[in-house]
Amino acid sequence: MYRRFGKRTLDVIAGIVALILLTPLLLLIAGGEWLLMGVPVLFSQERPGLRGKSFRLLKFRTMSDARDERGRLLPDAERMCGWGRFLRSTSLDELPELFNVIKGDMSLVGPRPLLMSYLARYDDTQRRRHEVSPGITGWAQVNGRNAISWQEKFALDVWYVDHVSVSLDLRILCRTVAEVLNRRGIHAQGAATMPEFQGNEALASSGAFHREMRSGT
Repeated sequence: MYRRFGKRTLDVIAGIVALILLTPLLLLIAGGEWLLMGVPVLFSQERPGLRGKSFRLLKFRTMSDARDERGRLLPDAERMCGWGRFLRSTSLDELPELFNVIKGDMSLVGPRPLLMSYLARYDDTQRRRHEVSPGITGWAQVNGRNAISWQEKFALDVWYVDHVSVSLDLRILCRTVAEVLNRRGIHAQGAATMPEFQGNEALASSGAFHREMRSGT
């Protein structure tokens, strides 16, 4: 019952209330974006949602569009300025996703929306993360965020799909506040954000998958 009706009701009510309360903060951040990074203030990108259907994700921009002499984007670490790192570390860059929640593209809680290109790289189990709407926060975000491997992230996402409930969602929302305040798991080791998921075959061939299995993760 909650999964079919209650979850969406909670998203709309809480999303509208949060958006109203946070409007001054949103305007302040937008002003900082305009002064420190210029335009556009928002980052918009196509992401897969429920059942893999695409939507336009909205976030505050945290990286510049700096490119090398061949016109290729520089690595994330070189394109992220101090303002962008601050927004990421505090998760303030995620606030515009409240518009996605109210619209129905996302939920407050669910697996994070990744890249469209990842859809073809999932195995059948990993693909199940799209059986629910993606979320601003999720079970993987409060259990390691970017400090855990892709395999662990996807396993946590699928676990959430199988255990959706109002009590679990409220628990995740409360834990999210603690994670944000403590600024844990912001980036993977040796990376500015999270390395691209290249697929399970790439993990297996590199030996990473086997190391994870031996260590019990």
